[in-house]
Amino acid sequence: GKGDQGTQNDQIDLLIQKNVDVLVVNLVDVGAAQTVINKAKNADIPIIFFNREPSAEALKSYDKAVFIGTNAKEAGIIQGEIVVKTWNNGEYDKNKDGILQYVMLKGEPDNPEAVARTDYSVKTIKENGIDVEELGLQVCNWDTELANSAMSGWLTKYGDKIEFVIANNDAMAQGAVSALQSLGYNKGDKNKYIPVVGVDATDAAKDLISKGYMTATVLQDGKAMAEAINNIAINVSKGSEFLMGTIYNFDDSGKAVRIPYKSYEGEK
Repeated sequence: GKGDQGTQNDQIDLLIQKNVDVLVVNLVDVGAAQTVINKAKNADIPIIFFNREPSAEALKSYDKAVFIGTNAKEAGIIQGEIVVKTWNNGEYDKNKDGILQYVMLKGEPDNPEAVARTDYSVKTIKENGIDVEELGLQVCNWDTELANSAMSGWLTKYGDKIEFVIANNDAMAQGAVSALQSLGYNKGDKNKYIPVVGVDATDAAKDLISKGYMTATVLQDGKAMAEAINNIAINVSKGSEFLMGTIYNFDDSGKAVRIPYKSYEGEK
């Protein structure tokens, strides 16, 4: 869709004209879900959404619409647990004030995944009895270069006062690591290291973790999600129920299949 909902709508119209068996859609704009669902419903074509989750109300408006994805808050919770574990196992309270000073690299401003990861990571840290202070939060739209720029600015302003970097995804975490390394941090010296935690378990992040340049990430299991999309799409394209004969279950909404996240702290 090239980041444009109008373009995606035109593509969906074209696919409907071609009388496809099933539509599988990563929405550009979740706010357009009802419009897209109406198109599929009018054509009586099943539709599977993934990655960006439509509202429950929109999904319930069509019996042949479902969502396959993650539980957005789970990634934030696991991130928070990683931060708690790292904080408790290391000497990262540099100013010895008993407060975890952090910076947050956020994805898109209103993206449900970004909002949940931001909120629940910090909430989980607090629930584990750790006091926190946010030194900075920057929306970087999942982008490495924007995160690099934000991190560079924070390092100039705060320097060693930053005790943790929390990023909504690995691309931004990678940008933060690059900025840190340009100023001599996170190059293997444990005395000059600021923990960085991301989400996605990309190959680049795994490499940084293996070298000790990045702390950990959260695995969004793309392979498992792809398998679920494939199996469920084949099912419904043949006229069967979405989950018939599969290993999957709907959540309490009856409209969504959730693929669990996992922490990744390096190969064991």
